[in-house]
Amino acid sequence: MKPNKGNGRRKIKMEKMENENNLNVTFAKRRPTLFQKASELSILCGAEIAIIVFSPSGKLYSFGHPSVEIIGDRFLTQTSQPSSSNSQLVEAYRNTNIYELSRQLTYVLTQLEVEKNKSEELTNISKQGIGNHPWEAPLENQGLQELEQLKRAMEWLKNEIEEQKKRIVAANQLPIVPVSGANGIEGGYTQLLDSVLTMTHGFNMGNGHVSR
Repeated sequence: MKPNKGNGRRKIKMEKMENENNLNVTFAKRRPTLFQKASELSILCGAEIAIIVFSPSGKLYSFGHPSVEIIGDRFLTQTSQPSSSNSQLVEAYRNTNIYELSRQLTYVLTQLEVEKNKSEELTNISKQGIGNHPWEAPLENQGLQELEQLKRAMEWLKNEIEEQKKRIVAANQLPIVPVSGANGIEGGYTQLLDSVLTMTHGFNMGNGHVSR
């Protein structure tokens, strides 16, 4: 009986890809790794490195320590040291900053990997129906922790609705006029009506008579 072959990771055949989209995607994913490895080699071993890469679309990318220009000049002239004192000063200045730049590059690449993992995790959560809208998932599929979170979210939403109602009422509320006065309830009602008419139309009832 032949053993079942699993669906593990298959080895990628080392040949040029025919699909143009695959070319660009693979280049964009592997170029930062290439530069990161070159940066680590220069830091760990003190190696001087120059990498010049053209993307499938013809865009230029480069990385060098101490710089692509210095390494290129040394390669073309076949000299071990720059010939002029100015070049030596430039190289010394760049050497003082290369470690920090390499460290920043490594940090950025690490953060990109972390964000990529977060994005994949959020995608998986969204597929399970408990992303930004946990109330869309069936209650029977949620555990105790998810239910507690949903309860707190509902309580917060209820409080926000009550506060918004209070703000709307306060913004539209008319001045409160007592409904009782010297003439009793009828007099208080007249004062209330007089106040409303005065505010809305400029009328004044006075002693029971409407005037403008």
